[in-house]
Amino acid sequence: MEYTLATEENIDGILELQAKNLVTNLNDDEKEDGFVTTPFSIDQIRDLIELQGVFIALDDKKVVSYVMCASWQYWIQWPMFEYMASFLDTLEYKGKKLTFENSYQYGPICIDKEYRGTGLFKDIFEFARKEMNKRYPILVTFINKINKRSYEAHVRKLGLEVITEFEFNNNNFYELVYDTSKAVAQ
Repeated sequence: MEYTLATEENIDGILELQAKNLVTNLNDDEKEDGFVTTPFSIDQIRDLIELQGVFIALDDKKVVSYVMCASWQYWIQWPMFEYMASFLDTLEYKGKKLTFENSYQYGPICIDKEYRGTGLFKDIFEFARKEMNKRYPILVTFINKINKRSYEAHVRKLGLEVITEFEFNNNNFYELVYDTSKAVAQ
C-alpha cells in the first residue's frame, strides 16, 4: 500500500470511490456500512490537491482510500462548514479556544469497501494526521448521527472526542476533535 498526497492523475479514482460511497447513491442497507455526505466536483478536488489537502492510499495505482483536510477558509464554500465555522470560537479543547488558525476540518474519509477491516483506516488517518500536524494542532470534524460505523471507528479506533452536537439541514451531528500531535495507538 502506498500513502501519498493526491495529484491530478488521481482525480478520476477519487471520483469513482466517492460515487460508490456517497450517501445519495446508497440504499438504506448500504448506508449501514458507512458513507460520505459531501460530494466534490473535479474543480473542488483540484483546488484541494493544490492546497495539499487530499491524502490517498493506492493499491497498485488504484485509489482505495482518501482523506480530505483543509483550512476553514477552504471549507466555508459549503453551507454546512460555514455553519460549523460560525460557532467554532465558542468551543474549547484542552483549554484552548478553537480558531481558524489552530484547527482545520478533517474529512470526509472514504475507504473502498473491499479494504475495510484491514487496518487501512488507521494507516490513512495517521498519514493525514502527521502531514496536517505540520500546519495545525487541532483536528475538527463532524459525523452524522445515523452514520454509526463512522462514529464507532473514529471514537473507538482513533480516539476522537465529541466536543459538541448540532443540527443542520434537518440532520443531527456529532462534532469531534483530536490533538494532531498524538499518534493513534496501534
